[in-house]
Amino acid sequence: MISEDGVRDQETVVVIDDDYAMRLSCHQILAKMGFRVEEFEDGARGLEGVSRLKPSLVVVDLKMPGIGGLEVVARIHKLDPEIITVVITGFATIGTAVDAMKSGAYDFVPKPFSPDELRVIVNRGLERRRLRLDSKRHEQERELMRRRFVTFVSHQLRTPLVAVHQYLDVLKHLPEGPDAVEKRAEWMERCLVRTDEMQQLIKDWLTLAEVEGGALTRERVAVDAAPLLSGLVDRLSTMAAEAGVTMTCQVPEDGLPLLGDAAALSMLFENLLVNAIKYNRAEGRVAVTAEGRDGEAVVSVADTGIGIPEEYRDAVFDEFVRVKGEGAKKTTGTGLGLPICKRIAGELGGVIELESHVGVGTTFRVRLPLHRPVQTAATAGGDA
Repeated sequence: MISEDGVRDQETVVVIDDDYAMRLSCHQILAKMGFRVEEFEDGARGLEGVSRLKPSLVVVDLKMPGIGGLEVVARIHKLDPEIITVVITGFATIGTAVDAMKSGAYDFVPKPFSPDELRVIVNRGLERRRLRLDSKRHEQERELMRRRFVTFVSHQLRTPLVAVHQYLDVLKHLPEGPDAVEKRAEWMERCLVRTDEMQQLIKDWLTLAEVEGGALTRERVAVDAAPLLSGLVDRLSTMAAEAGVTMTCQVPEDGLPLLGDAAALSMLFENLLVNAIKYNRAEGRVAVTAEGRDGEAVVSVADTGIGIPEEYRDAVFDEFVRVKGEGAKKTTGTGLGLPICKRIAGELGGVIELESHVGVGTTFRVRLPLHRPVQTAATAGGDA
């Protein structure tokens, strides 16, 4: 990045060479490129400068009195392997190139060289450094996210586990009496509810891991979404009835072929339907509609429930985020359902959109590619 004064932010280049004319030439070329340039006339001073300045790139002469160029390169590599070193030499041979690379150099420039030759190698070396640093940073971010994820899941598992332990302790010390059987049944039911929570969390966690690894959405076949959606609505009708929710399903009579994985698609839409029932109101409605439009299938799951407050709309697809507010406390869940939906839709080449109004309802809209059969000459109307 280049700042207003024309100097690249945090981009320092060090030149180490005992030849004043060569140092001056390199300085002029690199300064015109926008770098902050520091010069040193021998290896010892150069190494001290590198340690202090922490440059992005070092240009070092191969033949110098005292500490030679190869040793300087090796020490820089040990100090910080991400610093790019470019060797300049008037004795360029295959052997010197190999020795320079073994010591940790990125590349070498034979003397005499043109400004363009140095610019090309410097830019190429710094681009490699940026890519390596980006990769390293992303890896660190992934590791941090993994640790946070494991910590959060462990906490989520520990809470119901502690509760089960407490319930069992109550059962152990429950005195005999006329209502002992009823109380035991009550505490056993509490244990079962908590263990169900743990099982669901583990199931969702493993499902998320499968989606991230590509194992859940590996298959790409034609899947008719019409009977799949109708079947899910029928299967969840009992759950909806118990919650006082009415469900409707409107799908194309001639089918809606998607390109995807049947099990993954079923999980995606089932999660959306279950959420629509759980976060609905008494005597509420869930409407499922599907249609083909502009080369893609558009499946909408709309409810008349509590809605999602604006502050949660950008975060509901993140792991373990659960909507808080009026009407939400009565619901249970792991906070992994919507992240699973988003990952599945993305893996299948689609997107999932959200539209919500507090107190009115929420609509999740899934857009997925339609299955297009491969046309042969015969089916296309061509000559056999």
